Amino acid sequence: MQINILAVGRLKERYLREAQAEYLKRLSAYARVNVVEVADESVPEGASAGTEEKIRLREAGRLARHIPPGAHVVALDREGGPLTSEEFADFLAGLGLQGMSQVAFIIGGTLGLSDTILRSAHRRLSFSRMTFPHQLIRIILLEQVFRAFKIARGEPYHR
Repeated sequence: MQINILAVGRLKERYLREAQAEYLKRLSAYARVNVVEVADESVPEGASAGTEEKIRLREAGRLARHIPPGAHVVALDREGGPLTSEEFADFLAGLGLQGMSQVAFIIGGTLGLSDTILRSAHRRLSFSRMTFPHQLIRIILLEQVFRAFKIARGEPYHR
């Protein structure tokens, strides 16, 4: 399975880059994982709702160019449906059984994802109703994908 993580913005902090590298290394035994970072837009102080939507649309355009044809698209959105780790493992395994070889997880920037991305996604997934920095969500996603593969194979997670 090819897992694609499309994210607005880059990981600026060293500890986040190191965490990403560690999970990518761990995941290499289970799947091909590709992380694509697209440029984020600066948000002017006191931006109007219209300006914020234009920013989300520009970021969406950059993200859309990297969605592989035929990929099952999962938008990370706090208004999306939550899954337990076991349900997430079943979800990923089910995609494989359905012949879906490409999955694209999309992570928005500071303002989240545009409605165009949210409407076109096959699924909207929430890790929490709380708001997290988009850089941290990338690490949480990588950890949960790794955990899902371990669960699906009946392997112990903690050693």
